[in-house]
Amino acid sequence: MSEHTVLNMTDMNYAPDRPAAANPVKVMDLTLRDGHQSLFATRGRTEDMIPVAEAMDEVGFWAVETWGGATFDTMHRFLNEDPWERIRTLKRYFKKTPFSMLLRAQNLVGYRNYADDVANAFMDRACENGMDIFRTFDALNDYRNFQTVVPKIKEYGMHFQGCICYTLTEPRLGGEVYNLDYFVNKAKELEAMGADSICVKDMAGLIAPYDAYELIKALKAASKVPIHLHSHFTSGMSPMSHLKAIEAGVDIIDTCMTPYAYRTSHAAIEPLVMALLGTNRDTGFDIRKLAEINEILEKEVLPKYKHLLDDSKVSIIDINVLLHQTPGGMLSNLVNQLREMDALDKIDAVYKELPKVRKDLGQIPLVTPTSQIVGIQTVNNVLFDEPGERYKMITGQVKDLCYGLYGKTAVPINSEVQKKALKGYDRGEEPITCRPAEVLKPELEKAKAEIGDLAVDLDDLVTYAMFPVTGKKFLQWKYGKEEPPAEVKATSLEEAKAKEALVQKARKGEVVEKAKLAEMPARSENARKFNVFIDDDCVEVAVDEVGGSPVINFLQAGGQIPAAPAGTAPAPVTPAAPTPAPVAAPAATAAPAPAAAPTPAPAAAPAPAAAADGTPLSAPMPGMIVSYQKNVGDTVAKGDTVVILEAMKMENALPAPCSGTIKAIGYKSGDSVAKNAVLAIIG
Repeated sequence: MSEHTVLNMTDMNYAPDRPAAANPVKVMDLTLRDGHQSLFATRGRTEDMIPVAEAMDEVGFWAVETWGGATFDTMHRFLNEDPWERIRTLKRYFKKTPFSMLLRAQNLVGYRNYADDVANAFMDRACENGMDIFRTFDALNDYRNFQTVVPKIKEYGMHFQGCICYTLTEPRLGGEVYNLDYFVNKAKELEAMGADSICVKDMAGLIAPYDAYELIKALKAASKVPIHLHSHFTSGMSPMSHLKAIEAGVDIIDTCMTPYAYRTSHAAIEPLVMALLGTNRDTGFDIRKLAEINEILEKEVLPKYKHLLDDSKVSIIDINVLLHQTPGGMLSNLVNQLREMDALDKIDAVYKELPKVRKDLGQIPLVTPTSQIVGIQTVNNVLFDEPGERYKMITGQVKDLCYGLYGKTAVPINSEVQKKALKGYDRGEEPITCRPAEVLKPELEKAKAEIGDLAVDLDDLVTYAMFPVTGKKFLQWKYGKEEPPAEVKATSLEEAKAKEALVQKARKGEVVEKAKLAEMPARSENARKFNVFIDDDCVEVAVDEVGGSPVINFLQAGGQIPAAPAGTAPAPVTPAAPTPAPVAAPAATAAPAPAAAPTPAPAAAPAPAAAADGTPLSAPMPGMIVSYQKNVGDTVAKGDTVVILEAMKMENALPAPCSGTIKAIGYKSGDSVAKNAVLAIIG
């Protein structure tokens, strides 16, 4: 058989020294970046990558993806890890295998286009810290956004992999927009820019096997550089598409180690190794080495992250992705956002609205950040639109998209939506047609002045420049200016296993041992009686708060609601008297009442009701305060922006509900707030 090598009994032990294939498929492993980003919200820690690093270095991967995408944001925001240090640390263990990162072109690793000076500084530091391959994509496939970062890649002699974001407007390849000619022409653009390889980036798992065959054949005929296929497993088609792409001559395939594979991640490497064993595309990998790595990941690493996995579904595929085309990670974020807003019952309406919003915004591919832009705007439309008025609450990023700050869309944006989005837009109401970064002022010197000595080196400065709010908070943790909260600290394997055992015990209905008091406490005079009704019976119980009576808490003029732990809302405080009279706001000169210690509360709980006279501006959704645009004492007109609230990386400008004067402000930049939290009082 011309395509096969005859295996002997030694080969049955999968010997790594079996005859080399004539044209082996190269493989890039995504476990350490896209694998955990897809399955458990990019929460993988560097310390949990080290145990398998040296073994993975011996497999023979073309490259390992270790950085980029959401890792930078998640590491500094949620893990209290320096993203730059991850590259340097892992480089000490990977001696042979090149590192790859996912670079969002002028977006870098953020959610907007950054000025050229920030982009240049970021690229300098990425190259100097040890990155080798830059998988570079633009969410709109507008390669003008490559014009700053690509020369830097070439300057350092690194590998520039240009991506084509794969998307569809039809069930299969074809139609007026995303057809074979579109992708071939994009590949030619990339090759002309000096791409060392070209990647078809199928972020939602949409590419069908026979479309993969046709597309790879066409790209191989049109391009001289290697062709790489990246396809998520979400729809279940990717293993079949991999095989057809291999038949068509694809050079490189993306996979994950089995524990980090499938669902919204990628196909596993091990079945591919066995499927190609002895063929002319044999990877040459030793399946036994892969099994040893999997054993460590399965038993020593994944238990720490099991609580983040979505176990609500039995199926490991989501065929609905072929209908709404939303990448899996974005889909889970939408579900979580709706759940936090007590609006999960609206998910079907979101699915129905999403393709309409995508069409209005120029049929853009759904990949970070455009998947977030379309997804959050869809949620806003479903929750806040009224009869006769669509797009009532437009995010800042949709406004930027309509202005042209992300680039040129595949088809024109709906003119009515664009006009509404740009009404009163601070950069102007006429969209631009030039390269987006040409209208962005330099940012690095301004960032340096703002952050001062807290940024010790250029790595710190670039972190702050890209993420001013969360980056500053991280630097305060890093240099001991603030104590990191418990939720950003690592969990040990023993702690994870203990929590899992407790969960399993509860699921089985087994009684958990009660905590016993050392001695019977005395009942205070503030103990309150309640009737508890159980079917036809009624039992009277007394409730006495531990620590004594609570103190009435209120929002002071010019003051702040006591901060709650990150990710939670301040707990409502109940006055001791059963029927308290309204509390008037104190005079500006009055001493504040002592505040009770903040108590963790569910994220959906409202903030304490403010007693200051006036109209409250409440958070319409959970999120993080980016900045207040007004201060206490400022006069505002109805509709003026008072505060910028970030929800799922997208910014919402919250308008004043009435005209008046800002009497009180409830939070500060960087605070997490719940839905209905009182952000300001206008009187």
